[in-house]
Amino acid sequence: MGQIEWAMWANEQALASGLILITGGIVATAGQFTQWYFGAYSIAAGVFVCLLEYPRGKRAKGSTMERCGQRYMTAVVKLFGPLTRNYYIRAVLHLLLSVPAGFLLATILGTACLAIASGIYLLAAVRGEQWTPIEPASPREGGMAGRAHHQHRPSNPPPRPPAEARKKARATAGGSPRAAPRPTRVPVTDEVV
Repeated sequence: MGQIEWAMWANEQALASGLILITGGIVATAGQFTQWYFGAYSIAAGVFVCLLEYPRGKRAKGSTMERCGQRYMTAVVKLFGPLTRNYYIRAVLHLLLSVPAGFLLATILGTACLAIASGIYLLAAVRGEQWTPIEPASPREGGMAGRAHHQHRPSNPPPRPPAEARKKARATAGGSPRAAPRPTRVPVTDEVV
């Protein structure tokens, strides 16, 4: 089994906690709670966290699904260089952003979620992960980024024979799996009843 990439989990957790902070801040501010200014802070902190966490980082292995419109925010996040790439810095930043929002009941859930995201980012940093942007693949690389899903249809439609049978078919047909016609299983007759 492969190694878990903790940064992907932390990214989703932090993005969700930013949205929860915004929601709790709106409730506290609109409801005119006694400490409504913590609600206003939560809105600002939630928007900042959402903007920072919206662009997904590229996975070390496999492909990464890009969020809609992520390219524009990726350019902004790349602009800050090591401040946004380093997960130690993100862990500390998220922990510090979560503390003031913890003084208000309406925003305590966002605080807890952001603190959990901070812990996951710390684990990702300890394991040596770092944020790398998803770059569009050039045509020479043959990557699948930027193409629609339907353009990646398999050349051999189902049902496909097992891998061993395909290798044997290639060996007997001279390298091409479609060179030898397949025998029909049901006899065909021209009789009209």
